[in-house]
Amino acid sequence: MPTLLIIHHTPSPFMQEMFEAVVAGATDPEIEGVQVVRRAALAVSATDVLEADGYLLGTPANLGYMSGALKHAFDTFYYPCLDSTTGRPYGLYIHGNQGTEGAERSVASVTTGLGWEQAAASVIVSGPPAKTDIERCWELGATVAAQLMA
Repeated sequence: MPTLLIIHHTPSPFMQEMFEAVVAGATDPEIEGVQVVRRAALAVSATDVLEADGYLLGTPANLGYMSGALKHAFDTFYYPCLDSTTGRPYGLYIHGNQGTEGAERSVASVTTGLGWEQAAASVIVSGPPAKTDIERCWELGATVAAQLMA
């Protein structure tokens, strides 16, 4: 059974709302045969990443960069997974009040190095997530999970 790994850093109510929408989309009953695994960025391991077939990444934008927690996750698994996860799909959601472009760019740099393929447009939210932002998060989760269906 294909596995979708959600790697997230969720330190705020806004990030929690986005995370829950991503999970709801990824676990929609119409998506069959995909196991969804959730790992906090500070708890994810190289084994988690190697065992997954696709990824959803969630981070706040901190001072124009991805969160330190997501950066730590990448530092933990980058080299052990470098040649073994090439071509796998991923999606990204970001919340921030400023500097979201830098956060998106920093994640893109690492995922490009890993050879991952962006499977859907990133969801980037500034300020409180609107209903349409939450819907886009749901769609992100559903889109990446659906691509893994056998």
